[in-house]
Amino acid sequence: MPTKTAARPSVRERLLRAADELFYEEGVHVVGIDRVIERAGVSKASLYTNFGSKDELVRAYLDARHTDWRERVRTELARWDAPRERVLSIFDVLGASFTDPTFHGCAFANASAEARPGSPVVEAADAARAWKRALFEELVGATGARDPETLAQQLVQLYDGAQLGARMDRDPGTAAVARAAAAVLLDAATAA
Repeated sequence: MPTKTAARPSVRERLLRAADELFYEEGVHVVGIDRVIERAGVSKASLYTNFGSKDELVRAYLDARHTDWRERVRTELARWDAPRERVLSIFDVLGASFTDPTFHGCAFANASAEARPGSPVVEAADAARAWKRALFEELVGATGARDPETLAQQLVQLYDGAQLGARMDRDPGTAAVARAAAAVLLDAATAA
């Protein structure tokens, strides 16, 4: 009886996997395309055929990370009905990412730190940040907070600060600290 073999990942998938590993671990500005194509086991022409440029490869890498993150968040949010717990659960997802031994901070902040304004890298980072702000605004809106816009901005700052603290201090506990601060802000904003 013939056995079914797993399909080999496409060239595009192999390039994205290699880019994700190398760019996130070492940085997009440090890693050249030669290392990516070597890790992926493809030709240089394949990279340009699939992405056109390194900037577009970086954009695709960031877009893939963002898609994965949105799915993790959606999965966690689906566990909760109470608006307060839905907001706070975002910090739980964040905290879980901090305990991953491969955690190297925010991929979007890392990639865009030296990117030129208007580049595909900055566009991808801007889109991810816009999604995050909109998510907090939506979640906070359901809590009945008196000033949901301000509260959402504060929570985004806590989220960003936790990412930076976890990376710079190598302390995954920053998510719990940010979550506790978020709870205080939420309770104050929704108090009768």
